[in-house]
Amino acid sequence: MSNDGKLKLDACFSPHLYSIYRDDDSIVVIIDIFRATSAICAAFHHGTEKMIPVATVQEAAEYKRQGFLAGAERDAIKVEGFDFGNSPYDYMGDHVKGKTIALTTTNGTQAIAVAKDAYKVVIGSFLNIDALCDWLIAENRNIVLLCSGWKNKFNLEDALFAGAVTEQLVQRSKDFKLGDGCLALKYLFEIGKKNPVKFLNYASHKERLAKLNLKKDIKFCLTLNYTKVVPVLEGKYLVNYSK
Repeated sequence: MSNDGKLKLDACFSPHLYSIYRDDDSIVVIIDIFRATSAICAAFHHGTEKMIPVATVQEAAEYKRQGFLAGAERDAIKVEGFDFGNSPYDYMGDHVKGKTIALTTTNGTQAIAVAKDAYKVVIGSFLNIDALCDWLIAENRNIVLLCSGWKNKFNLEDALFAGAVTEQLVQRSKDFKLGDGCLALKYLFEIGKKNPVKFLNYASHKERLAKLNLKKDIKFCLTLNYTKVVPVLEGKYLVNYSK
């Protein structure tokens, strides 16, 4: 808690900076809007039982050799030989229902790896924002919003979502004390919230995905409240806390 007894709410703009913000008594919200956390939420919405986030392609390949379904993405492209890439659409359908899926991505699973020793690690996206904020308020803990960014660099879409979460939490509860990171991102979201697609039009990763003909993914990842799932890390597994 802060000196005035309020819960601390702050934002970390990159996994590379996480050691500065690290507090193992806090909840860490993992944010990778384009596209890992959106894909994870889509998978659980379509009935995935568990997911195993791993940092490397080699780890994901080992799970695949053991008979698990496995997804792998690097530089926004599906890694050859894996069942899935990083598109939310890969995880929609009966083929994921009841399954345990290993997953490695360029940014999102790296953020999970650095934060794994926190009190709790939870997955956030626009797809589950209301359910996520309900859960965070009920937990009544300090919170770090960890933006996955792009290869440890700041990116706009993760920052926009962190601002959206900040705005919702402070509107719904007077218990939070904002760090300067969250305060800045709250102001950012106030600018961009009327038209997030337009606001992100020149964002680097949006342009990167558009060049790969993934505009459908971009639009879907900005959909509000597609699901009520709340994926939380338990040991090595992500599980759905909304059940």
